[in-house]
Amino acid sequence: MHRTHTCGELRSNHAGETITLSGWVQRTRDLGGMTFVDIRDRYGLTQLAFNMDSNESLCLRARKLGREFVIKVTGTVIIRESKNAQMPTGDVEIEVTALDVLNASKTPPFTIEDQTDGGDDLRMQYRYLDLRRKPVQENLMLRHRLSIETRKYLDAVEFIEVETPYLIKSTPEGARDFVVPSRMNPGQFYALPQSPQTFKQLLMVSGYDRYYQIVKCFRDEDLRADRQPEFTQIDCEMAFVEQEDILNTFEHLVRHLFQTVLDVQIDAFPRMTYDEAMARYGSDKPDVRFGMEFVDFGPVAQGKGFGVFDSAEAVLGIVAPGCAGYSRKQLDALTDWVKRPQIGAKGLVYCKCNEDGSFKSSVDKFFDADAQAAWAEHSGAQPGDLMLMLSGDLDKVRGQLNELRLHMGSALELRDPKVFKPLWVIDFPLLEWDEASERYHAMHHPFTSPKPEHIDLIDSDPGAVRANAYDMVINGVEIGGGSIRIHDKALQARMFDLLGFSPEEAEAQFGFLMNAFQYGAPPHGGLALGFDRLCSLFGGSDSIRDFIAFPKNNSGRDVMIDAPSPIHDEQYSELFLRSTAENDEA
Repeated sequence: MHRTHTCGELRSNHAGETITLSGWVQRTRDLGGMTFVDIRDRYGLTQLAFNMDSNESLCLRARKLGREFVIKVTGTVIIRESKNAQMPTGDVEIEVTALDVLNASKTPPFTIEDQTDGGDDLRMQYRYLDLRRKPVQENLMLRHRLSIETRKYLDAVEFIEVETPYLIKSTPEGARDFVVPSRMNPGQFYALPQSPQTFKQLLMVSGYDRYYQIVKCFRDEDLRADRQPEFTQIDCEMAFVEQEDILNTFEHLVRHLFQTVLDVQIDAFPRMTYDEAMARYGSDKPDVRFGMEFVDFGPVAQGKGFGVFDSAEAVLGIVAPGCAGYSRKQLDALTDWVKRPQIGAKGLVYCKCNEDGSFKSSVDKFFDADAQAAWAEHSGAQPGDLMLMLSGDLDKVRGQLNELRLHMGSALELRDPKVFKPLWVIDFPLLEWDEASERYHAMHHPFTSPKPEHIDLIDSDPGAVRANAYDMVINGVEIGGGSIRIHDKALQARMFDLLGFSPEEAEAQFGFLMNAFQYGAPPHGGLALGFDRLCSLFGGSDSIRDFIAFPKNNSGRDVMIDAPSPIHDEQYSELFLRSTAENDEA
């Protein structure tokens, strides 16, 4: 028997028992007559005691143990003279009578402790060692609990889990596909699914009215902290439902997860239309943990002879509470921040509402004190506040001001990761016009149904059609989204036409779905929640990589196994592909 107990379960009530532990050496301490070793497994840490007087040879062997040696010890549980209240096992230690080294270890490339000296790249290269650290283990345990509680909840409300294929057909809509060459079908390719969208709709046609799957999805797109080339989502679909049914079902799911996993009570989710979110926050995923809502300064700032404002489509701003004391250096830093290429603003206008009732702005020579007082009254700014204003094209200014608002919210510590403010954003545009391709693109995907009252606008004013679609947003993060689907073949064909598909292209890409709609397709809809993002939100992190066992870096590489990597020439031949060398020759 390698162990009778784990390294995290022994307490004072075990005193006097003879036990066996196995695990990794965390550290050793040689105090002359005594040597202490901390042994660790994923359950915790226990102190081992080796006494030079009672067993010299055993103590000398213990002194030779290195970090991360795998050992097995047998001994007696005793009460510690100096208890450690910081450790769950801190009341006891093991008086060791037998020691076996199960495997020696090289010195690790970084310290395997809560606070490590390893950088991101090094820890990703040795991810199997990083996974031994307690913070990473806690992240994966959080992920496990979220998975279990999700399944328990959905099972209780009569959803069934159905697995859908990973080797599917490539489609032109959405992000770029990962493609897989078929050896048995020369010159043809599978795609890895960006989502199980069409399959879950087919399951509704098949009569499985409540489906879910915690499923891997794949998108070949540029990466960032909250994106991976492969990611996991809680994928769900329901039949014989309307939007309200879906919002209620998954609002209750998320409230259940907060309650059972974090012991946090979440109130009902407010609803906000897409148009309202853009007008108030400049984002379709607003962080509503704090105020600083957009103010339209146009009515009080334009037409006053200041060309920057007068020539702009929009003059928008925010009021930063208590920031009138910002120094010139701080204000210049804010101006430089919004002028960065990532933000793209041409400049920033500020106006201080001083405590004595006076005003000081960056455009004093264009606007007198009365004009600036009108700005304060219009925006609700109080003495001690700072007004920050951007101008230009409406869509660009909204995006820039959204970034500035979030930046100020973080600077003023208003974005507490332990406070959770959810909402539903609803009534998205069904279509968005792309100037480059001169055609409409689906805002969500081509299977999203228009709102029933907008169907008549599809032919006369497609851009005005609102979708029966919804996003779940928590703390400024899009946790998931979905829609009521089109279940009528004629309407689906019209949608493909609007998106620029010829009838032949629509048939080639989605003929199987269109055919299925002819055999009694029920009204249906669903959503998918980003499971990795949900985990990072619950864990208080901005990066989903911290909650994935073996993540990729920002270049889409797994540096631990060195993937992606070249394949052998024989494999190129089997797959009827040309190698890089052959392409160069051609």
